[in-house]
Amino acid sequence: MDGRSVAYLLADQEVRLLGGALRVRQVTRRSADGHLTPILTSRRDLTAFEVAARMFDRWRQENFFKYLRAEYALDALVDYGVVPDDPTRDVPHPRRRELDGQLRQARADLARLSTEYGAEAFLNPEHVRPTMRGFKIAHGALARQIRAALQRVAALEDARGKLPHRVPVGDVVPGAVIRLAPERQLLTSLLKMVAYQAESDLVRLLAPHYRRVEDEGRALIQAALAGAADLIVSDTELRVVLAPLSAPHRTRALAALCADLDRADTRFPGTRLRLRYAVAGPA
Repeated sequence: MDGRSVAYLLADQEVRLLGGALRVRQVTRRSADGHLTPILTSRRDLTAFEVAARMFDRWRQENFFKYLRAEYALDALVDYGVVPDDPTRDVPHPRRRELDGQLRQARADLARLSTEYGAEAFLNPEHVRPTMRGFKIAHGALARQIRAALQRVAALEDARGKLPHRVPVGDVVPGAVIRLAPERQLLTSLLKMVAYQAESDLVRLLAPHYRRVEDEGRALIQAALAGAADLIVSDTELRVVLAPLSAPHRTRALAALCADLDRADTRFPGTRLRLRYAVAGPA
């Protein structure tokens, strides 16, 4: 995968759900510590390895977006302009979403009261209250709370059931329906993703020269890009002389990366100037 060797210990089997009405495929991975990760899928055209690889690659995608949000402000708002939106576009019903929250809380309250009632029943001193009738009389207040909680859950479920899952946005938004203008946001996000790809390429070039590239490679590249540099222009070259980094071994790795970039023979866009890279030596 992506030029690297990957090994999974997998089991592949058919399983039935919904009382046997639904047949799906289950690919299970066992990790080195014995943990089992089951993957359910309807894809029968893929090998077990492909199913596992696609599932576990999702973690790489999640880490990618998490990194871009933290380091590149991917979700940052860059434009306050608005454009008209389609009023028939459906959105989740806001009242139903509100009832969902209330219902979760009501069910949690019911579960707490039921647990408390069960604990009282378990600890009931039978020599004092040998019958269920006596127990109910002794804990009448708690029983009334449970009945009220049951009624509240039922009422919320009934109210929620009468509402559609989604409604046109024009029905829930007063006035004109608008949305943020997408062009500048899309262009900015594209530039950030290109910058991330350039950073990733530099980290890969750095790998042969830096043993801790898996842990510190991106931090080293970020420090180099954010640091000071001299630009020296001649008739044939644009020379970029970077400032040394915080430690000699990091500076040596950066110098080796610059030598690799030199061998690429890159031209500055729009000119015939060859880009050359170096790290400044001691004064």
